[in-house]
Amino acid sequence: MSHSQILSINGKRGFKLLSVAAAVAVLAACGSLAPKAIEAPELVQTNQADTAAMRQGVEPVTGPLTLDEAMARALKYNLDRRARLMEESIALQQLDVTRFDMLPKLVAQAGYSDRSRERATFSQRYNPVSPYGDVGTMDRTTSSYSSAADHSTADLGLTWNLLDVMVGQTSAKQAADRVLIAAEKRRKAMHVLMQDVRTVYWRAVSAQKLRDQVQATQKMAEAALTDARQAEAERLRSPLDSLRYQRQLLENLRLLEAISQELSTAQVELASLINAPVGQSITLAEAGGDFSHDTPLTTPMAQLEAVALENNADLREQHYNGRVARAEVRKTMTRLFPNLSFNYSVKYDSDEYLVHNNWNEAGLQLSFNLFNLLTGPTQIKFAEAGVALADQRRMAMQMAVVTQLHLARLQLQNARAQFNRADAIYSVDNKIAENIRARQSVQAQSQLDRVANETTAILSLLRRYQALSQVHLAESRLIANLGLEPKIGSTSDLTLAQLTEQVKGNPWAALTASTAAK
Repeated sequence: MSHSQILSINGKRGFKLLSVAAAVAVLAACGSLAPKAIEAPELVQTNQADTAAMRQGVEPVTGPLTLDEAMARALKYNLDRRARLMEESIALQQLDVTRFDMLPKLVAQAGYSDRSRERATFSQRYNPVSPYGDVGTMDRTTSSYSSAADHSTADLGLTWNLLDVMVGQTSAKQAADRVLIAAEKRRKAMHVLMQDVRTVYWRAVSAQKLRDQVQATQKMAEAALTDARQAEAERLRSPLDSLRYQRQLLENLRLLEAISQELSTAQVELASLINAPVGQSITLAEAGGDFSHDTPLTTPMAQLEAVALENNADLREQHYNGRVARAEVRKTMTRLFPNLSFNYSVKYDSDEYLVHNNWNEAGLQLSFNLFNLLTGPTQIKFAEAGVALADQRRMAMQMAVVTQLHLARLQLQNARAQFNRADAIYSVDNKIAENIRARQSVQAQSQLDRVANETTAILSLLRRYQALSQVHLAESRLIANLGLEPKIGSTSDLTLAQLTEQVKGNPWAALTASTAAK
């Protein structure tokens, strides 16, 4: 058997082994695609790690929690807000990545090539017609080798594409606008978060204030109900009067239970907003409830509209979306231009049959996709439709902002009136309860009257706190529509005490400064 035949057989065997190995690899990959459920130990481990990460760096609640500290804790530790900050950070990193698209492409390559036989060629020589009239023939000359059986290659190439640079510049501007859009979304999330904290905080304060009174009145009503049932059994009173007496006591107990159920969730919701351990008992300080300032109600509506149209987070987001859409039109038109590219590379080849094993190459190429003549107008029309849609959304958002501003101001005015009325009613009911309490202590008033009046006073106090919560909710909505927020630094760099100090103050100070500047 000749040497060439042996090489041919070995080459075929190598190809078969390579094919078998590839088939085995494909089958193994297909087997790994089967669905695999997460096991319980892995879930437990992941949940424990997540719990530790949620509590990492969170200062424990010590002492009475004020409204300002609750808002500062929400801004610093709330998990949803952290997600918004990460979204803004990712958008900023995307901007940094997009800027690199304008750089030339610098590509390094290396490779190795192996053949079972060396690459060989032969040449032919043409014999013209002989003097005797014979037809010319082709004579095959000796074969020659043009490439080694195995050799390695390497090259380092630089490519600069004008069209890619122009498109990349527009994409970088769009990425910059998306960073600003993420910032406006973060502002909106902050406004919503502060609304929720202020509303839930006062619900939790009312729950803390009413808890002892509700429990004491429930015990009094249960004792009176037991006495009434015993009196009915012993027929000490008329059966009908006894049943009416029990009916009124049961109605008061139902009201007290409804109040208790309504207030029971406030602490849990507040703990979730400030990222405190759910179930932990938090003592609240009843402070920060003053809203005697009339700035939002005395400021002319035209000035409020001007401030809202300038600062509202939703409207500013739509402005940036319009800029992104217009940049998309420019990007679409840029792609329709001819493409000019330049390349330069340094190459090396270890092939022993080459005269020069290393060399440089340079080239300049101009190309144009002729189908752009057909598809270009359609692409531009589609991009311009996106601009029209962005403009329409911005106009709709402007109308919505102005409408919400008027509604928020009316809601604030009505909420303050409702609170003043609820406060006056509670003051009267509390005085009545005190008088009934004093009369009952000298046996001048029945137990039923005291339970009824205590329940009425508790219900009035609950409605007072509910009205107070609605005042703060209406104020927060108006602040959000105006696009005003406290001037705070980076929540990750500030301590909780520093952030609490920056949150303090009149929330309408920014409005006063803005209207004064205008």
